[in-house]
Amino acid sequence: METLQQQSISSATGKQSVRMKSYHVQYGGGVESLTVKEHSIPQPGRQQVLVRIHANSLSYRDLMIFKGNYPLPVKPDVVAVSDGAGEVVAIGADVMRTKPGDRVAVQMFPQWIDGPFAMEYAAQIGGSLDGLLTEYAVVSEDAIVHIPAHLSYEEAATLPCAALTAWNALTAGKALEAGQTVLTLGSGGVSLFAIQFAKMMGAHVIATTSSEEKAQRLKTLGANEVINYCTTPDWHNTIRELTNGRGVDQIVEVTGGTLEQSIQSIAIEGQINFVGRLEAGAQTININRLFQSCASIRVVAVGSRAQFITMNKAIDANHLRPVIDKVFSFEDAPAAFKYLQEGKYFGKIVISHHPIN
Repeated sequence: METLQQQSISSATGKQSVRMKSYHVQYGGGVESLTVKEHSIPQPGRQQVLVRIHANSLSYRDLMIFKGNYPLPVKPDVVAVSDGAGEVVAIGADVMRTKPGDRVAVQMFPQWIDGPFAMEYAAQIGGSLDGLLTEYAVVSEDAIVHIPAHLSYEEAATLPCAALTAWNALTAGKALEAGQTVLTLGSGGVSLFAIQFAKMMGAHVIATTSSEEKAQRLKTLGANEVINYCTTPDWHNTIRELTNGRGVDQIVEVTGGTLEQSIQSIAIEGQINFVGRLEAGAQTININRLFQSCASIRVVAVGSRAQFITMNKAIDANHLRPVIDKVFSFEDAPAAFKYLQEGKYFGKIVISHHPIN
């Protein structure tokens, strides 16, 4: 016999059954460790909500978990993926921040409400906590953020990691000011959001990329100048030329392998936002050059719920739309991860739980 709450969930989800599917992964097990499992649809407890997930997006973080080099704890057989958006279909006792029918995204660090990051907030969706590559997920009401009305679930699913990281980079620490210059590197999700946000804030944007085709797309997105790092490997010299020797005010450093060139590109008292380490291995840094720049290197760990809410208000007010490269079906999720591994995307890779035309 179903409980009254199970009957309520069954009614809300439109299913006679209370079963669902989710994708699990083993830390360090590679894409081959991705498996589909069937579970009972969970029931929300006190101050928890049940979200029917409509879409997910993938990020380099997911590959780090597959490779076994993610810096935070990952539990065994974890439900994969940190980023997702969906509809609240049931709530537990004492829930105050949402109601059934609300369109929401899930905060990657559910305990990080506001202020600076601390290790006490380090529990993360898709790592030490089960992720969102599932049909239904129970999360704390503290973890949810209402999404902008003009965005589809597929677009909103791109926000929790890449967009929030870019927003944190440009608005915290030394917040970006109109008229300043920002350097973005490459065409990954964080870099593309950084271009969009920087232009929204009235900044001048210089970007680097690997091809003329991507350069044109970056200019369409808002970049004022684009440097091809394949044909111009010493691009830091070009940055100095474009800024009359001054350098840029902020850099969104996404690889780690270009940190030395970023230091050579930064203006005095500028800020390098270190948001990723795509290239492994030790890096040689010219300490004298760093000292002479008087610049700050700030590590950015995604962002808080308060930042997420503020970012969504800005996205809503400016009618900003995320850049999506390709959408896969929920059933075809393994192919989405393989596409992510190939690294040939421009924008976010999304998994939709709806039929794809």
